[in-house]
Amino acid sequence: MIIKPMVRNNICINAHPDGCAAEVRLQAQRVKSFRERLKNSGANGKTAPKPLHALVIGCSTGYGLASRLTAAFGYGAETVGFSYEKEPLASKPATPGWYFNREFDRLAAAEGLFSTTFSEIDAFSHAAKQKAIEVAKERGFSYDLIIYSLASPVRIDPDTGTMYRSVIKPIGRQYVGRSLDVFTGKISEASIQPATDEEVAETVKVMGGEDWQLWITALDQAKVLTQGAITLAYSYIGPSFSWPIYRDGTIGQAKLHLEKTAQDLTANFQPKNGLKAYVSINKAVVTRASAVIPIIPLYISTLFKVMKERNIHEDCVDQMIRLFSERLYMKGISKIPTDTEGRIRIDDLEMGGSVQTEVSARLASVDESNLYTLSDPAGFKNDFLRAHGFEVPGVDYGREVTSFE
Repeated sequence: MIIKPMVRNNICINAHPDGCAAEVRLQAQRVKSFRERLKNSGANGKTAPKPLHALVIGCSTGYGLASRLTAAFGYGAETVGFSYEKEPLASKPATPGWYFNREFDRLAAAEGLFSTTFSEIDAFSHAAKQKAIEVAKERGFSYDLIIYSLASPVRIDPDTGTMYRSVIKPIGRQYVGRSLDVFTGKISEASIQPATDEEVAETVKVMGGEDWQLWITALDQAKVLTQGAITLAYSYIGPSFSWPIYRDGTIGQAKLHLEKTAQDLTANFQPKNGLKAYVSINKAVVTRASAVIPIIPLYISTLFKVMKERNIHEDCVDQMIRLFSERLYMKGISKIPTDTEGRIRIDDLEMGGSVQTEVSARLASVDESNLYTLSDPAGFKNDFLRAHGFEVPGVDYGREVTSFE
């Protein structure tokens, strides 16, 4: 079978096994190149801090995968990963994350690094937390880095069995914004009705910090947290014109809860075991979900164009290399740099004044006639497809795929 991307309403519903594996290899190679630069600079000597045992919750794609790659292939950390994936069937490929996880474990084994990935366990469940504890105890280590990077649309409460669903909607009033179809180059106007109170609450339940708190509490009670461990969750702020659908919307309420959880975790656990919890505010990147949020594809495409022209563009791997090397594990620092709210900021290049001024000016004048001059929908499209294993350099997409395994 020749596998081609199946895109419906800016959602890709399939994946390419060979392409996914190749994408992970390319990302890993970039991290290994960073490792060599780190060695040559002397910044990773015996006195430099580094992660030893990392737990990545939501490890299969985007920032979660990039975090795991950086910890393992940049710093030599042993890693344990969780992400709930659909396995391949005889007639259907697996989810992209299933292939990404499998290739990560293969690459880690080739490097002599311990890694284990659980793709069949719901990361929100008590069973997932117990499995992470069992691995640590069986191998005789404790976790010094815990990355919480889950991005699920649903969550089942592990105690009640109730299923909650998240939505991306404005609060209080209808949102109207321009939407870009990066596959056709068509710009249209999209509107989203405001969320109900129940939808807001459910979104916080899914994407807020409640489960993060449960993870850290379970690990602490099982005594598998290293003294002075670091735990991180990821968030985004973005420009003010996107706030009605993002920062001031349902997802923004969940992210505020995530930030409050970080403060609570540090307050509750630092006196006991030195744990420090942070929310890292990251740059806008293409994810499997971002293509369907009004204004986001057009904004990201324009942002990409401006940042590439200035040679400051970053993807998930670039961001995580900078997070680790210039924030978390920078030699000679006693305190991780944060903003006044205690958040780590690696969105600084995106949110620079001159960048945002230029992006805003282009968004005010961009239309279908000048779209490819003022913005970079092709770059958005490429990143989106590569997240599903398509358009990856070096892959023969004309080759027959005889098995989805």
